[in-house]
Order: sequence, then C-alpha cells, then structure tokens
Amino acid sequence: MLLPIFLVVLVDVFSLTLVIPLLAIYAEQLGATPLQATLLVSVFALCQLIAGPVLGRISDRIGRKPVLVVSQIGTFLGLLVMAGAQSLWMLFVARVIDGVTAGNLTLAQAWIADNTPPEDRARAFGLIGIAFGLGFFLGPSVTGYLAGYGLRAPILAAAALSLTSILFTAFVLPHQRPPADSTASPARQLGLLEWRAFLPYLSRPVLSGLLAQFLCFAFAFATFTSGFALFAERTFTWNGRPFSPREIGYLFAYAGFLGILLQGGLIGRLVRRFGEPALVRTGFAAMGLGYLLLAATNRVGPLVGVTTLASFGQGVLRPALTSLVSRQAGANEQGVVLGLSQSLGSVAQILAPPLGGVLIGHGALATWAQVAAFASLLGLVAVPWGSGRVQAVRLRAERA
Repeated sequence: MLLPIFLVVLVDVFSLTLVIPLLAIYAEQLGATPLQATLLVSVFALCQLIAGPVLGRISDRIGRKPVLVVSQIGTFLGLLVMAGAQSLWMLFVARVIDGVTAGNLTLAQAWIADNTPPEDRARAFGLIGIAFGLGFFLGPSVTGYLAGYGLRAPILAAAALSLTSILFTAFVLPHQRPPADSTASPARQLGLLEWRAFLPYLSRPVLSGLLAQFLCFAFAFATFTSGFALFAERTFTWNGRPFSPREIGYLFAYAGFLGILLQGGLIGRLVRRFGEPALVRTGFAAMGLGYLLLAATNRVGPLVGVTTLASFGQGVLRPALTSLVSRQAGANEQGVVLGLSQSLGSVAQILAPPLGGVLIGHGALATWAQVAAFASLLGLVAVPWGSGRVQAVRLRAERA
C-alpha cells in the first residue's frame, strides 16, 4: 500500500534535489548577495508556513490526493519560472509560487500516517527517508552532469520530473477518504494566527522537550543545506578551480547514497536494537561533530569524512525523532502535534538561512559551520527533557 506514495515522494524529492546544489550559485549569477541567495529559502518557508495549514485543512475535507496534485502543479510552475528567470526578482516569484502551494511532503506524510498503525510509523516514516536518500543521490548526481550544459538545464529537468509526479499522483496514487476527525489529521498545521494553540502541547514535559529537539535539528539542517553551496564555493577547489554546482552536486549525491544504505533497512534494525532515544542522542552527536569539523576543513579528502559523519547523524535522527513526537500524541492529536513539528521546521527554515547568508557574506565561513554545530549540540543538551525522558518512562514501565 505504501509503494505508490513512496514513488510520489521519490520523484518530488528527485526534482527538488536537482535544484538544491545550484540555487544559491544560480542566484549569484543573477546578482544576488549571499544574504539574498539564502533568503530564497526563507521566502519559500514563510509562504509554506502561511499556506500549509490551509492546504492541510482542505485535504481533511476533500482528501489528500486532489490537494497533493494542486501542490505539485505549483511546484511545476515555480520551476518553469525559475528556469526562465532573467533577474533576481523572478527567482523570488518562483519561490513564492512554489511556497504558497507547498505541501507535497507534508501531505505524503499525512497519507502515510492515515494508513499506518502507530507501532509501524517509524518504519513507515523511514520510507520517506529512503525516498530522500534516493532523491539526494539521483538528483544531485544528475545536476553534477547537467550543470555542464548550463545551470538552467537541471532546473528544466526538475520541471520535467515534477510533471511526471503530477501524472503519477493523478493516475496511480489511490484516493483515500478524508479522516473522520480533522483534528487528528497529520496534515493539520497551525497557522500564524494560532500560535496560542502551541501552549497546551509545550506545557507537556516530554513532548515539549522533543519539540525543542526537533527545532534544534531543523535549525542545524536548514543552516547547512541553505548555505553549503556558498560555503563550498569559497572554501574548496577541484583541479585548481573553486567548487561549482557539479562538485557540490556529487557531494550531495554521496550523502544521498549513505542515506539509502541507512534508511533502506538499517534504521529498522537500529531501532529494534537500541531504541529511538539512543538513536536521537547518537544522531545529534554525529551531526554536531560533523559540522564542527566542517568549520576546520578546507580539503576535499577530509570533507568526504565530515559528510559521512553528518549524513549518518541526519539519517538516524529524523525518523527516530519524528516517531517519538508522533507517539507522544493521542489518536485525536496526531494532526496538531505533527503539524506543530512541521511548523517549527518552517520557522527554522525562515530564520537559519539569512543568518548563514550574513555570516558567509562577511567571510565568517567557519562561524557559519559552528552555528550548525551549536544547534545540533543544543539538541543533545536537551536530551534529558525530551528523548531521555521517553527512555526513562519506558524503563520505569518495564520495572513495574
């Protein structure tokens, strides 16, 4: 049953990752400063935060599939505008179009949660991780090749894949009835005017700690993904030339390959062997150390090692933390709690990129990487209030 949605996510992530390695450099060619280049990520996230709750509620009423098709059409149109951009403002228009219709992955996650029992959600969410891994392997690999034909070539390829995803969703993905209780919908994000709704959940000791850890993870990851291309362009050389989207694409592809190995079967075994709380601790430690070493790295060889370490941390952390957050919510709270974590992720994507853009624009490259490391280590520090409490509760229950 999960195969169709897996393929939809894979194609969407594939098209997304075709663009990630070159977006900032593409913007620079149109006259953007590092701050303006990273703001392209923030604008998208802000639009997504505003529109996401609306799309989620509509999908609660009419079902996931039609809203997912509309969301994918927005992505397709945004990519076409991006490919045809002749000035920087057109890139921002493209990101706004994509952002106000953005909901592909959120709705896919909701579809999975609608059709998966709680005890199987870590494995099911791991399928999204596999799709991310495959996408981050295939997309940047193709970008590395197509970048030789110009920076617009990968964007046009992404648009073609996006169109394929629309057709696949329309004709292959089964239509599911809307959830009986919309408050339980995993697509129900909180809107900008509903922040008071956070308070009851933030007052819960374990859940509030897990959400704080999720925010730390999202901030660290957003800092890295939004600024790495600019950082690498200024730090590393290959054959005597600065890193280009080609080299950046191949490095992202390597990280995606590691994600495939991890999410393709290891995550389930690791969860059974060590449990989600232990994986959360290990994930934050690996990410923090990886980003900290990145700040002191200026050669390609060590960069590969740093990428390996950070990719492992990200790969085990996302599904484990998402599963813990989901399992802290009752059956009628799944939508709000998962939506809350998604909203926090959007906040991180709004705040982290411009901070990185300012630092990189002022030449503080090591500080940029250290910010990502610091956010990861904060997530580790928060273990006693989040994932650590989950483990303590389980141990007390076993002893009883």
